[in-house]
Amino acid sequence: MAETFRLTLAQLNPTVGAFGANATKVRAAWAEGKAAGADMVALTEMFLTGYQTQDLVLKPAFTDHAIRVIEDLARDCADGPALGLGGPWRDGTGQLFNAYWVLKGGKVVARVLKHHLPNDTVFDEDRLFVSAPVSGPFAIGPVRIGTPICEDAWFDDVTETLAETGAEILLVPNGSPYYRNKYDRRVNLMVSRVIETRLPLIYLNMVGAQDDQVFDGASFVLNAGAELAVQMPAFDECIRHVDFERHEQGWRALRTELVPLPDEWEQDYRAMVESLRDSTSIMPF
Repeated sequence: MAETFRLTLAQLNPTVGAFGANATKVRAAWAEGKAAGADMVALTEMFLTGYQTQDLVLKPAFTDHAIRVIEDLARDCADGPALGLGGPWRDGTGQLFNAYWVLKGGKVVARVLKHHLPNDTVFDEDRLFVSAPVSGPFAIGPVRIGTPICEDAWFDDVTETLAETGAEILLVPNGSPYYRNKYDRRVNLMVSRVIETRLPLIYLNMVGAQDDQVFDGASFVLNAGAELAVQMPAFDECIRHVDFERHEQGWRALRTELVPLPDEWEQDYRAMVESLRDSTSIMPF
């Protein structure tokens, strides 16, 4: 019988600063993954704080609170699948990082730090965070997972390093804003990473709106060879369980539902609707 690994992907809508509400979403997704027999539940980049935080993340009280909530999640979600989610981390010297936290058995078992910090269009992450050395893969059950955080997957150096250091699957947590035809650009770039590394890749993107940005979800999974195995919906929250099997050539995602994506005009319309809807429900700090 082939070795298996079940990953629950949570494509959800966080709100900046709403730590309690965002943590509730995390717990619900983790519980759904546990009920489904998942080995790991994954959420998106900076999910606990919401994204983008802008200068809020520079306030020590904001960052310290976020870290405490993540540590609480580790304790609360100890008896079940591993949990991966994005949030800030400050090291002992006070340097601040965009991090992906991996929790298991009541503890923080891995902390992946973002290397490439975008500084264009709506991003100024190099002003907010410190660029970290490339983090290596972490092991969950039978799988070694490499996690290039968002921009780290847009360049080949991070994914190449992960492949060379033993990663068997690439999990890419994102806070990638929408613009017309952005999905096509993402897929083309991720296909390049898959072809270069010969590893399956999960592109997990958040949904919802924050300030002047809209996040469109449309998460997907590519197998080695660039076969599309999973396609999640655009603009809608969704939780999907993805099964991987190990074969002689490595791990491979079993194909599940490929949700059709709307055309560019409908996506533009959805972006406007979501931005207006979320602007009327912003949480007070």
